[in-house]
Amino acid sequence: MSTQTVSRVLVTGSTGFIGAHVVDNLLARGYSVRGSTRSAKKGEQMKAARPQYADKLEFVVIEDFTKIGVFDDSVMDGIDAVIHVASPFFYDTTNNEQELIIPAINGVKSILSASAKPGSKVQRMVLTSSFASVVDVNTTPPPGFTYTAADWNPLTYEVAADPKSTSVEAYRGSKKYAELAAWDFVKNEKPQFDLVTLCPPMVFGPVAHPVPDIKSMNESNSVLWSVADGVDPLPGARVPAWIDARDLAEVHVQALLKPEAGGKRFLAASPEPFSYEYAADIMKEKFDWAKDSVTSNYVAGQKPSASYGVDGQTAARELGVTYRSFQDTVVDFVKQVKETIL
Repeated sequence: MSTQTVSRVLVTGSTGFIGAHVVDNLLARGYSVRGSTRSAKKGEQMKAARPQYADKLEFVVIEDFTKIGVFDDSVMDGIDAVIHVASPFFYDTTNNEQELIIPAINGVKSILSASAKPGSKVQRMVLTSSFASVVDVNTTPPPGFTYTAADWNPLTYEVAADPKSTSVEAYRGSKKYAELAAWDFVKNEKPQFDLVTLCPPMVFGPVAHPVPDIKSMNESNSVLWSVADGVDPLPGARVPAWIDARDLAEVHVQALLKPEAGGKRFLAASPEPFSYEYAADIMKEKFDWAKDSVTSNYVAGQKPSASYGVDGQTAARELGVTYRSFQDTVVDFVKQVKETIL
């Protein structure tokens, strides 16, 4: 793929936490962006907040991106590349298969089939998967073990779809089988574009999308803010790995632009482990008000450790990305919330 021929990029989930940062990264590089969103209002708010990009940014409303055919016709006109961020993500489900797994798979199939239609100019698809499709949460890795992009969680479709399984298990299954569907599509259909998939763990950081209040915050940031807001006891980390949303956007864009990234799968993760105890320490150190707000009901001063490693260095090296520190991420996020969202 030649980056010289990329001029307009379709970003799905463009008004969400990760997608908005991807949009900003692309716009800053001079690319035109067509964002798909389920909310016309959010699209209008994002455009209004970026008047300098009025001629580079447009939005199309797609209320249900999981339906085959919704990306056809004018949505794909003039699109050279796609970054598919959108995916169903919620834990309050009554039917794991119908509400999480099948929608995730269909969403991938929908954008892939639209991008592969005759006459399509799409040269590359970057798909946001998840560390959930990589990690095996039911086993304890041996000492020194590091997850790499070659690893897949062993969850079967049957277990993920089982009504007795938790929605968390269903979510892990939805990410795994949606990503596998993408790789199978490219293998079997042999489209004119190549595929890159990214598997980030927890994502934190300042927001670039419309957030009217704290209750509207994405889940990972909501948990992080709860530390600042005095939650007691502190939450436990599901995984020790994380990435700043701004760095993840850079990973997406570099995965789109670097020809040699085609056909690869990357873990996008900081080499620095995190914990909510560490977040509490940072907040107390950097914000005077946090000394009274953040709970003292934990062992302070302990840097987080991880029972396993996560190979985010390969993505950093091959895509030319430098990861922010957890301290910088926490400080930037908390400062933004305190000054502009509360």
